[in-house]
Amino acid sequence: MSNELISDYEVSHAKPKAFYERYARKEELQHQTHFCPGCGHGNVHKMLAKAIDELGIQDKTILVGPVGCSVFTYYYFDVGNVQAAHGRAPAVATGVKRSRPESIVIGYQGDGDLSAIGSAEILHAANRGEHITVIFVNNAIYSMTGGQAAPTTLIGQKSTTTPGGRNAATEGYPLHVSELLATLEAPVYIERVGLGDNKQIAQASRAIRRAVENQVRGLGFSLIEVLSPCPTIWKMSPVEAQHWVRDVMEKTFPLGVFRDRTREAQPRPLPEPEPALDQIPRILGIADKDLPDGSSAKNARAEEVDLRVRVAGFGGQGVLLLGEVLAEAGLDAGLEVSWLPSYGPEMRSGTSNCHVRLSSQTIDSPLVTIPNVLVAMNEPSLRKFDVSVRPGGWVIYNGDTFPEDCVREDVHVLALPFTQMADELGDARACNMVMLGALLEITGVLPQANIDAALHRLVKHSKWLELDERALARGRELYRESMQELAYES
Repeated sequence: MSNELISDYEVSHAKPKAFYERYARKEELQHQTHFCPGCGHGNVHKMLAKAIDELGIQDKTILVGPVGCSVFTYYYFDVGNVQAAHGRAPAVATGVKRSRPESIVIGYQGDGDLSAIGSAEILHAANRGEHITVIFVNNAIYSMTGGQAAPTTLIGQKSTTTPGGRNAATEGYPLHVSELLATLEAPVYIERVGLGDNKQIAQASRAIRRAVENQVRGLGFSLIEVLSPCPTIWKMSPVEAQHWVRDVMEKTFPLGVFRDRTREAQPRPLPEPEPALDQIPRILGIADKDLPDGSSAKNARAEEVDLRVRVAGFGGQGVLLLGEVLAEAGLDAGLEVSWLPSYGPEMRSGTSNCHVRLSSQTIDSPLVTIPNVLVAMNEPSLRKFDVSVRPGGWVIYNGDTFPEDCVREDVHVLALPFTQMADELGDARACNMVMLGALLEITGVLPQANIDAALHRLVKHSKWLELDERALARGRELYRESMQELAYES
């Protein structure tokens, strides 16, 4: 074919730019998605990507994908992507939209995710009229986890948990999400579409584009429910599954527009820009606390700070309080701070640990997977986390001796019987504060005034406050003494 003839043609269908050029989920299959043949997700993905292209919003779209067959949306859509916990996409989308109101935020959920564990989230997001768009893919079954009955499973439909067919007397009736949300005042646009034939697919594409466009126009909450085939779990061929959507599902879930206020809805103005960080104390009516030398706490340190601490032990050893004091003092010192607790169901005597980060820069994640300081209050915690400490970091261990099989040549170690030291002060439960004192002396990142202020806020009983203050001082002394001994031996 000549170039002149080729130039007479115009491309009307092509891969949307909102998709990645290659899909990196599997090294050997970067040209295809993970969806089963005949699955409706592929069609819905293309409809959504096409709408993003046509509206010119790729650079400001944020897609929220939770658990389900669509869990890998971030491998396919070349937009901002946020992964949400099971059912929590509307809550996450709400937070993203409120913090980035200029963005276009789209939640993408299946029926097991949205209408079961996520039913409260979608109900309240719709009731508040959040400025988000939700794509709700309904195939009437839990597909990814093996075919259990979902809230949208049809009466008489068989599943692994309803082998005799769904019975209204025992499993209830199918949940009509679109009809339910349409009873609320706030939603702007709710429509149910299907993928049962080409005509339905064309209408679904128009509806999805319109729902996204509503957000571009600032009109409010929109939801598109898509009746979608699932050949693998339904045990049908792709053609049979598509016909089943049109001939069977549609009888229970009729297609149509259930809410449309787009004509009278008025665009809401964007919220006022958030204040600069240095203006927040003035807005809250508080002032920077002065350090003893008269300088502002925020400007007390000129050098960069990046302290990543993992504190671990048994419940009841004060693991979380140690982390809280460190975090509170970091806030007083004007640092960026995160404190993330993690503990077993028993609390006392169960496993317990916390992640603490203090930084002079914005913190990207509260997780401390590679600590530069590990505070191990018992041997099980030492053995669990010792290998994760960054080379050049510190391990502060509550034990008479450091286990030989845990020794590393690339980290510093302070191993002392901190519980015994606390007991000598008056109560073994002050062990956490003795260890915190040693940590503070080692790192030197926080002024004592900030530590004192944090301790006074967190420890209310005067008896414990006095003991903890002495324990902190004792911990500092223990570190200095250990360094003197090392210097003498060398």
